[in-house]
Order: sequence, then structure tokens, then C-alpha cells
Amino acid sequence: MSELPPDHNADDQPDPLNAFDEIIAEETTRDPDLAVIEAGSRTLRTQGGPPDADVPTRPADPEVDKALREVEAELATRWGETKLEPSVSRIAALMDVLGEPQRSYPSIHITGTNGKTSTARMIEALLNAFELRTGRYTSPHVQSITERISLDGAPISPERFIETYQDIKPYVEMVDAAQEYRLSFFEVLTGMAYAAFADAPADVAVVEVGMGGSWDATNVIDGDVAVVTPIDLDHTDRLGSTHAEIATEKAGIIKQGATVIMAQQPVDAAQVLLKKAVEVDATVAREGLEFGVVERQVAVGGQLVTLRGLGGEYPEVYLPLHGAHQAHNAAVALAAVEAFFGVGAQRADALDPDTVRKAFAAVASPGRLEVVRRSPTVVLDAAHNPAGARAAAEAIGEAFQFSRLIGVVGASGEKNVRGLLEAFEPVFAEVVITQNSSHRAMDADELAGIAVEVFGEERVQVEPRLPDALEAAITLAEEEGEFAGGGVLVTGSVITVGEARLLLGRG
Repeated sequence: MSELPPDHNADDQPDPLNAFDEIIAEETTRDPDLAVIEAGSRTLRTQGGPPDADVPTRPADPEVDKALREVEAELATRWGETKLEPSVSRIAALMDVLGEPQRSYPSIHITGTNGKTSTARMIEALLNAFELRTGRYTSPHVQSITERISLDGAPISPERFIETYQDIKPYVEMVDAAQEYRLSFFEVLTGMAYAAFADAPADVAVVEVGMGGSWDATNVIDGDVAVVTPIDLDHTDRLGSTHAEIATEKAGIIKQGATVIMAQQPVDAAQVLLKKAVEVDATVAREGLEFGVVERQVAVGGQLVTLRGLGGEYPEVYLPLHGAHQAHNAAVALAAVEAFFGVGAQRADALDPDTVRKAFAAVASPGRLEVVRRSPTVVLDAAHNPAGARAAAEAIGEAFQFSRLIGVVGASGEKNVRGLLEAFEPVFAEVVITQNSSHRAMDADELAGIAVEVFGEERVQVEPRLPDALEAAITLAEEEGEFAGGGVLVTGSVITVGEARLLLGRG
């Protein structure tokens, strides 16, 4: 439905410095004991309408499509991303026989629970705007496996993806033969990404961890900048059941002498991260203290923000993404790029604000509150845990004026689906329960049983096939009439969102 316009009345705007002081007071909930840890660390302080999402389709050339499917089939024979043996020994062995390609460029390494991919895309856009050649590695993909490896802001071509796989395949088989377990699906893709970046060659790599940090396959790089997005409870069976335990795993990407860009964190997670920074003599910049969001206004197609970076303020930055969480991701991304360029350490001046504005205005993040249809409006969001669902629920209420919102939810079986549904319950008038085609998908009837407990039976409809679920939700959204303002939000899993995106003609 319609979105709220920005308010450009400058006379009504609060003083930016006062606003930043208020943010610090409001958002910083750190325990006083953290002062002991922080005393041993160095902090960075300087003195002084949305674009089209770059989601590739299947190759138009039948021969290329066939070759890509053959590569995908070979990769599918390996351990999937949910089967792990916590070790970097196999990927380290692969890097060794490949000649350590990951050492041929500096890296920005990103971990956290939510916001990693959006933050990676923003960092990439900023680096590209400053004329650096980037390689970006993110996961999972929305529609095409080639999305995971990007060069210069665009997904690697199918031809190059196939070529990269064929180039490293003999070395993969060599490592397979020497190890107790074969390289996993994710490990091979990580090797491909690092090799592709070296071959490009990339000036800098922007790398998102797959899971955790310490033993994640990506963690054979020594990131000059380590970014930690907000930590919450997810993958608790593998990473730990508390914020502190999860932070311990994620702190593994913080390397000797690196710069740590830390989003707002739960106190126990912050303690762990700061302690690790002290141990390895890392420099720390914290959201709400060294950098942050000074001001933001809802705008058509996104939001208008003022960001405080390590080198000063960047006013009137248009971000074509919805939600307060994306504004905070933008602040983190900006600080990461400033740190990469030495702002706050070797240099005190800010980055060129016009270049920063140009970069953010071009950011896209497919499947993150992405509008894919109008009349009624259909929005896709890949929230798959309670924290992500809470952010999406808050953002959709702020950015859209839906009189009635219908949810389409298909989730993975290993997730906290009750927490996810509870986060959406206040904003969904009704929910259509479905399942995607993945073997990891929770059975629709099982998910519906939980949904009935959360929403009540009268608000839950079950359509196991996603096409039927989309049709049912659109019908429900239209029930109030053409101009009543109903909408649909498809969520619960990246896979569900990707398949819905294809069905709705965006792939």
C-alpha cells in the first residue's frame, strides 16, 4: 500500500548532536563492569525508490544451464550447510594446495545473527563507490547459487562460476582423499569464492560467515576489519544457548590487531567480544558510542537517515530499504568502511559525503522487505528467527499503511518457529501456513499446529503448496475491496522467499 512521505521541514528537526546524545542514553545498556574490560582496549574516536535487486535467473543458453546444473548436482552430493564438523582443517588444506588465494587481498569479515547480508551489501556498495574492486561472499542464496559470489557488486556469471569450480575441482578431490571427511558444500563454495577473488583480482573481499565464526569455513582469512552485527539466539544447538556462548563462537573472527565494528549487543555478548578484543589487541568501535544513527525519517521507498561515523556526521543519506534495523545496518557498514580506510586511526577526516550518499542510494537487498507486487501489495522478508521477525514486524508497520496484513509463513524445521510466529502475531490479521520445497522445510501441518496455538484456529489457514498459499493470501488481502489497503507478507525462510519471488515473476 502507500508509504509515508519524508518530512523535509528543517525547522522541526532536533539538533543532531543532542539527538546522538539521546541515542547513547537510550540504547546503551552496558553493565558498569564492562569498564574494566574497556580500560584495556583501544577505541576509535576521531578528533574533530529502491533499485532493482541483482538476483540472477537461470542461464538463457541451454548448454550453460546444463553445465551449471551439473555443478550444482556435484555440490549437492556433499554435506549440506546444516551438517557440520567444527573444524577449519579441511578448508585450510584446500587453501594450502590452491596457494593461499585468500591472502592476496585485504578482507572485511562479518558475523552476527541478523543483518549480515544486508550489511555486506552496503559495505560492498560503499567500497565500489570509492572505486575499489570488490569480491563479496554471502549465504544463503535467494534464487541462484551464483548470487553467493559477487565481483564488483554483481553476481558472478554462470560461465565464470562453472569455470571456477572446474579450476579448483582437482584440488578439492586431492583434499578429499587426504581428509577424514570430504569437503562440505559450503567449504567448496568458500574455496571457489576466495579463488575467484584472487583471480579477478579483487582489491578487497567482503565476507559473511556461514555460521558462528571460530570454526566457520570462511575463517581462514585475517580480516583487517571484523564486523559483528546484533547477536541473538539462533542455531542454539550448534553455537550455544546463551548470548555469551554464541558471542564466544562469533568472536573467533576477531584477529590480532584488527579493527572491530560492533553493533549494539546484549550486555553478556558485548563482554565476550570486548574481552576477545583486549586479548588480541584489537581496536573497537561501538554503535551508540563511537558511531550510530543520529536521525531517521520514513521516506517513499525507504528512509532518510543521518549517520554519525568515525569521522563525523553524514546528513540526509537516502537508504532504499525499510526499517530501523536497516538504518543501524547502514551505520555499521559505514563505520566498517571508514575503519578500512583508516578513518579514526590514521586519519581524522570523514569520507566524502556525496560519495557515501550515492553508494547508499544504490543499495538493494533482495528478500528483505522487498515489494514484488502491487494491488494488493506483496512484500517478501527472509526473517527466519524471532529477532528477525520482530524487526520485520516493526518495520512493516512503520513503512506501510496496511489496513489488513496477511502472512504467508513457511519455515525450516530446526528453527524457533513458535518465537517467529509470536513476533508476527500482533501484525498479521490472518496467516496462511505453507512449506517450501527444501528437505529442511517444516511440515505444513506441524507448523499449522503451532500457529493455531499462537493465532487461534479462526486466523490460520493451511495450504501446503506455496503457489496455493500465495493465491489464498492475495485473495484474503483483497476481501475488503480494491482500495481497502490489504497486504501480504511472505516470510519464515530464505528458501520460501526465493521460491515466492520466482512464482511472482521476479526471477
